[in-house]
Amino acid sequence: MATTLQFKGKAVVFAKQLIAGTEKHLTGATQVALLGSSFTSAEITTKLQSLVTLRTEVDAAKASTKAKIAAESADMPSLLTFMSALRMYVKAAYGKSPDVLADFGITPKARVPLTVEAKAAATAKRAATRAARHTMGQQQKKEVMGDVTGVIVTPITAAMPTVAAPVSPTPSATSGGTPAAPAPHTA
Repeated sequence: MATTLQFKGKAVVFAKQLIAGTEKHLTGATQVALLGSSFTSAEITTKLQSLVTLRTEVDAAKASTKAKIAAESADMPSLLTFMSALRMYVKAAYGKSPDVLADFGITPKARVPLTVEAKAAATAKRAATRAARHTMGQQQKKEVMGDVTGVIVTPITAAMPTVAAPVSPTPSATSGGTPAAPAPHTA
């Protein structure tokens, strides 16, 4: 796509150069033979100028279209909100008059009562959904009680931790002495 646009832009530049060259060098020539026809310098200039004009108009139209699209994108959300609010107002004001609603292009929804089979199917579907999701109503939740049998409570006392006294080295068997009693530890 970009190469096509570049080509078209280059073609316009080249057409302008050809116009300038034609006006400078071919004005004295009476006829120029091209593609099986003969053209005057004024006809050549006119054809080349039409290419420049077409390209300029296309570029202007694209710019205008982009501007209009940007304006639409900016304004559309608020306009749709306004339209929705108006529609709700008309439904609220003229809800009992289907002919007035039709003038606004609003057709009231006709509520069709459910058949007995449809009601039974809906009830079964709701019950199956509640069972699958384990959902309960208020009364069912009141009936659920915990199933705890016997609790053993182990008391924890906050006593000072006891620190073991350092043990003195055991005398060797060769010393022949009796082992000494460990010294009491004082805090």
